[in-house]
Amino acid sequence: MPSIPPLPSFRGSNRATAARPRVPVPTARAIVDCAVYVDGARLKGRFTHESALAEVRERGTGFVWVGLHDPDETQLADIAHTFGLHQLAVETASHKHHRPKLERYDDVLVLVLRTVSYVEHELHSVSEIVETGEIIVFTGPDFVVAVRHGEHSKLTEVRRALEHDPSQLALGPGAVLHAIADRVVDSYIEVTELIENDIDEMEEEVFTPRSAVTIESIYQLKREVVELRRAVNPLAVPLQMLSHKPDLPVPKEVRRYLRDVAEHHTTVAERINDFDDALSALISAALAKIGVQQNTDMRKISAWVAIAAVPTMVAGIYGMNFEHMPELHWTYGYPVVIGIVLLICLGLLISLRHHHWL
Repeated sequence: MPSIPPLPSFRGSNRATAARPRVPVPTARAIVDCAVYVDGARLKGRFTHESALAEVRERGTGFVWVGLHDPDETQLADIAHTFGLHQLAVETASHKHHRPKLERYDDVLVLVLRTVSYVEHELHSVSEIVETGEIIVFTGPDFVVAVRHGEHSKLTEVRRALEHDPSQLALGPGAVLHAIADRVVDSYIEVTELIENDIDEMEEEVFTPRSAVTIESIYQLKREVVELRRAVNPLAVPLQMLSHKPDLPVPKEVRRYLRDVAEHHTTVAERINDFDDALSALISAALAKIGVQQNTDMRKISAWVAIAAVPTMVAGIYGMNFEHMPELHWTYGYPVVIGIVLLICLGLLISLRHHHWL
């Protein structure tokens, strides 16, 4: 019978696996909300970002506000093509973990803000306490594009609050920029208040007598405060520029509101610096308390060793097997020696307790 030739193995074959083409996700999937605002009022109806911009430019008044959540590069490219955004600005929005900054491309402002959120946790757990995200806001003469990265700091409440205040919304895209910056700074205040409560609880525990001290949780909180400072402090320069530079395309009335936001931000930044100093002092106090506890433990051990040394010494003397030793053949010698040893140990115990060694 002719043998059947073996089938070629698929392992190590030179067949190139054809890469599956990536199906582009429609831009509408990333858009949270898209609306047209004229004279501070939202126009009825549903708009795509293209139709909304066309509506505004056909009217010659109003502006478009588009909100996006975690868009990919293809979706951002579509938005950039529609609104004429600069390529470098789009690269800023497509990559995460940028420092807060303000950039200008002709008549378009790009504001990068770091958002923060407090994570509920146990006091002594070594876990994440501050969660960060990003918001990139593009403002032009007739549009606002807000790109949000992260699952917190939703802008739905900001939009609703502005829609209930038509006079503020009528100021244009600058009013939206102020509202978003104000919401982000307010979240800074909320997070710093919660962190301050954690620090107060740690201080109370560290300075409570005979309490256990966990240095790990203090270090963790200090590291989270450093992360918070990196997210908050760099925003000071962009806010100062927006509130004090008249050459930027921001209405004068909006700059007044932005000055208030800058003042709140300065207060938050100062509190965060105070947190860092307080935690450094708390670490030093905790280490000092641990040192005191160790010294106390060593004193107790030394005191018990001193008490145990008395019977050990007497037993060592009488265990030398000499014939002529005091009271060696006396009938009451053994109980007398034991009694003397107990009296000496009792005296040492009373003396050491009097001097707070035990």
